[in-house]
Amino acid sequence: MERREFLKAIGAAGGLAALGCQHRASASDAAPAGASAMGSAAGSPATETQSRVAWDELLALLAEADARYLGPQWGIERPADVADGHRFLMHVLHSGIEQWLEADPLRPRAVRFVTPTLKLLGDNPDAVYYTAPVDPTRRYRVRGNTGGAVYTSLTIEGGNAEGHYPKRVAGALNDSQFDVAADGSFEIVVGPGESGRNRLALEPDAGTLTTRHYFENRVPAAADPNVRVVIALEPLDPTPPPPTPDDASIAAGLRRVANYFRANTLDMPPRDRSQQPSWVSSIPNQFEKPAKWQSQEGGFGAVDNAYAMAPYVVMPDQALVIEGRWPKARFANVVLWNRFMQSYDYAHRRVSLNRVQTVTEPDGSFRIVIAHRDPGVPNWIDAEGRVSGLVFWRFQLPEEDVVTPRASVVPFSDVRA
Repeated sequence: MERREFLKAIGAAGGLAALGCQHRASASDAAPAGASAMGSAAGSPATETQSRVAWDELLALLAEADARYLGPQWGIERPADVADGHRFLMHVLHSGIEQWLEADPLRPRAVRFVTPTLKLLGDNPDAVYYTAPVDPTRRYRVRGNTGGAVYTSLTIEGGNAEGHYPKRVAGALNDSQFDVAADGSFEIVVGPGESGRNRLALEPDAGTLTTRHYFENRVPAAADPNVRVVIALEPLDPTPPPPTPDDASIAAGLRRVANYFRANTLDMPPRDRSQQPSWVSSIPNQFEKPAKWQSQEGGFGAVDNAYAMAPYVVMPDQALVIEGRWPKARFANVVLWNRFMQSYDYAHRRVSLNRVQTVTEPDGSFRIVIAHRDPGVPNWIDAEGRVSGLVFWRFQLPEEDVVTPRASVVPFSDVRA
């Protein structure tokens, strides 16, 4: 029998219950008296469960985010921004489901949480990221391979158990602080009280482990199927098989997803210019001096990075010309984001540049052009027809003072080859 015919037969026989798939059935699991298997006469669900309550809470949260987060309170009023916002909300929900619905700190699974079709938290076309939940009382062995990355790090986020937004960076190691074999492989023991080389301590508020793998290749690493990064967490404490999912555990998973969704939307206050880091400019097409990340900037920090960011405004008949010089550093790049800190389409367009991709002048300086169509000159970054967005710079482990990029808007005809 074909699968399609098999499913039809199940439906005709009364659904999955006909297969005896129910577990731990008891008298309390029966539908309330007078309720049919398909719901009440009014069309409401027949059985009230913890999972249904959590499901309804999640649906209400999605509706609240649509009404408030994508509204005037957060400065969202243009139709294009609302549409971008709905895409962003779906990416957050997707990420929350992938990371938190089945999260199990006793048996953690490393999840790649940003991809060419899953973007949030200021993603990077030249990086691969993994995350996994951890229990601060347990010990793990992290096995991985750098995969040719120019930089690899492990970061512990604190205060974010159960999907909440991290309150701080609770520990970090980069590849100069652990041993990497000739084939790129490494092992790190993570747990409470761990110290020394190839060790990373878990503080009492530890909630997740994030790995960062930065590349400077011709093709953006995040979109390159040939880039292989391996990360696995092995519990070092005795761990039995997980219990069978039940009403309570499924409801808990739904609430973790809701926590994550709320943390990345409604719990993010509208931008207050007076509270921005020094490296964030509020003036279009003008950059502030790049500066290292500081602990007060939040719990998803990359502790080895210096940043600069500014909004851009470029009309269809204009170009934004940016001049500067890449510093001596482990890694550096520039990328375009929308207002929700999602990168543009790096899988099909040139929307970012790293140092390998950049054509420099004889003196080492660069001239980057942001425009809506190809001007026929080196270092064009495609604005995708978006007249406004964000320009974001990363400078990793800089060994010298980072020169502030200088930008000017010019007629497109002035830069066209």
